[in-house]
Amino acid sequence: MTIILDAMGSDNYPIPEIEGAILAVQQLGVEIILVGNTEVIKKYLPPNFDSKKIQLIDSPDVLEMTDKPVEASRRKPNNSMAVGLRLLKEGKGQAFVTAGNTGGALFNAISILKRMQGVQRPALTAVFPTRKGRCVVLDIGANADCRPDFFVQFGIIGSIFAEKVLNIKSPRVAMLSNGEEEGKGNQLIKESKDLMKKADFNFIGNVEPKEVFAGETDVVVCDGFTGNVFLKTSEAIGKMMTDIIKEDINSGIITKLGGLLVKPAFNRIKTMMDPSQVGAARLLGVNGLVFIGHGRSNSVAIFNGIKAAQHDVDLHLINEIQAAIEKQISSEA
Repeated sequence: MTIILDAMGSDNYPIPEIEGAILAVQQLGVEIILVGNTEVIKKYLPPNFDSKKIQLIDSPDVLEMTDKPVEASRRKPNNSMAVGLRLLKEGKGQAFVTAGNTGGALFNAISILKRMQGVQRPALTAVFPTRKGRCVVLDIGANADCRPDFFVQFGIIGSIFAEKVLNIKSPRVAMLSNGEEEGKGNQLIKESKDLMKKADFNFIGNVEPKEVFAGETDVVVCDGFTGNVFLKTSEAIGKMMTDIIKEDINSGIITKLGGLLVKPAFNRIKTMMDPSQVGAARLLGVNGLVFIGHGRSNSVAIFNGIKAAQHDVDLHLINEIQAAIEKQISSEA
């Protein structure tokens, strides 16, 4: 299996990408195509790297985090994302991973790979830790504004993802709202309700964030603006809580001794809340497996993004989603 990796994506490129690629080759048995400025990449590659397992493809342009996605992508047509996604479209690899500019990744993925047949809008999809396991949340940033029919497709895509990737039978699908009650929510939530009830998945109604983290649902549907704020707030709270606990544990001799007793539990919580353990979010609904990670991704995050890509390839996730969308379309005809 070959995974295409954007070597110029992270804030500290290409070091995390190179280290993550080497880890993936050693531990996952995959082959990697590193796409980026080869002169820069070669400066950081160890002399003993496996050239049979890690192939370099030159890409002279870089989409920086500060670039405006559409304008910069058109001005830099041979940016590392575009080159990597073209390789994916040509079948040179089975998935594409980047830690670069999210807007640039979205624009290039939709422009080059195109949407799946029948898909209204692709959704950026994340997996959140909960008290009872994990929960799929979509959209977390691809579509700031949505329509009710988008929500139905997000529900279908999220349900297939939860079933195939997380092994959840008949996953519970809910809409993220400001209250559980039937009449709560903005106009989009209210207009989507009836369509969601009629859809071919296990719709349970509205949920608040507290129900998400309590594990009361398996799939959460929301517009990209709400989802992105939810994601970033959750990550910020998680980091704040672990930082406060760590500071308090190290504040004195007695607390340090007590800290030794709770260290296993603390480490478990820290791991659960660490974005690098997830690796990357999936862009689902385009004709190809695309993974988009944080700009601050380290080598562990890059490795886990590649690991997630390998997993989804093995599950034939694209085919499963396409079949579900086609089923929906035929039922509405």
